[in-house]
Amino acid sequence: MSAATEEPEPQEDGRTFRGAQGLPTPPPEVRDPWKGLRGVMAGTLVLEFIVFGLALPVVWQLGAGVSSIGFIVVAALAVLNLLAAFVQRRPWGLWVALALQAGLIACFIVHPAIGLMGLIFAGIWGYMLYLRRDVAKRMREGRLADQLGHPPGHPPQE
Repeated sequence: MSAATEEPEPQEDGRTFRGAQGLPTPPPEVRDPWKGLRGVMAGTLVLEFIVFGLALPVVWQLGAGVSSIGFIVVAALAVLNLLAAFVQRRPWGLWVALALQAGLIACFIVHPAIGLMGLIFAGIWGYMLYLRRDVAKRMREGRLADQLGHPPGHPPQE
């Protein structure tokens, strides 16, 4: 059995951690919060594909426009964003998405508007990384709503 398919080893307190990223694994009775976060990340990548795809014809016509090579680079990065949306459940999917953000920021060379949009999306990714860290911390502490024994959005009954 390969290391990627082995079950995570439980800690002394019963918690388990998976992968090189050390993210906690939810117990079987708890909904997987990582599934929702991966969905948000994939959705953001699809949104980036749409935004950059729609922005290209506009910046092509603005001022000096965009060179053919610049157009191809930004179009390729946009398509790669779409493809990256489909690999977010892989352990390396997040790193692919972050590398694409760096590439889009570097597109300041192609056109400042494209680089600015890359910075805006990088800020969104920064917030998602903050949320990811916060969810991991809450899971480790046992403070997620599902871990507390009551449904999300419903306070515990006394």
